[in-house]
Amino acid sequence: MDQKTAFETNRALWDARAELHYGSAFYDVDAFLKGKGTLNGIELDLMGDVGGLDMLHLQCHFGQDTLSLARLGAKVTGLDLSGTAITKARELAQRCNLEATFIESNVIDFRPELEGAFDIVFTSYGTIGWLPDLEPWAANVARYLKPGGRFIMAEFHPAVWMFDNDFTHVQYPYFNREAIIENEVGSYAAPDASLRLESYSWNHPLADVLTALMGNGLRLEAFREFDRSPYDCFHKTVPSGDGNYFIKGMEGKLPMVYALRMTKP
Repeated sequence: MDQKTAFETNRALWDARAELHYGSAFYDVDAFLKGKGTLNGIELDLMGDVGGLDMLHLQCHFGQDTLSLARLGAKVTGLDLSGTAITKARELAQRCNLEATFIESNVIDFRPELEGAFDIVFTSYGTIGWLPDLEPWAANVARYLKPGGRFIMAEFHPAVWMFDNDFTHVQYPYFNREAIIENEVGSYAAPDASLRLESYSWNHPLADVLTALMGNGLRLEAFREFDRSPYDCFHKTVPSGDGNYFIKGMEGKLPMVYALRMTKP
């Protein structure tokens, strides 16, 4: 499998999704413009106070979480593969009258101007599955942090990606042994949309995530797993009663999200 082809295919997917998502009820830009934040307790608990800190948000989509950090007082930069998403992010920042820098770039490509610039690097929910190899990603995370800086990550659990889209059976390996190639109609944020584009993704077991980050010098401070998702973005979900969501029939049994905090010595 040619990685360049995979990334270009995924870029086209996320360009189309950015157009679709910006006006979707799932992302609810109108509520965001009125001041609603988009960050969850999972990541906020690991971050602590971000006021005055230099922050880098990797794979930021069209910037709602990035700008939510700006509202909390961070000096924030967002980075994403999709040029359309970055254009939308800049537009949203202007509409919100918020200061933020947005960079169009593949997260695995080293950006020398970012080296050693950030107190916190942050990434969340549906990000690393688009990367075939975590080593260049983890190396960049470490490079971009200042000494003593923190890496905060919240991500969907690799156990979730083992199932077919309807959660009826295990379809894919837990381990990263092959690309998962799909042609899905619509999007998690707009399942009834007519959008149909090919995508390439990869499952990354927890050991691979931790090994890549620790192998680049980061030290694990906190690691947490959750049996629910803060987003209603999967098929066959049911409310958990606390604003989160279970997969129906797997309530409280399936790990759906994990989160971690690491530091750079």
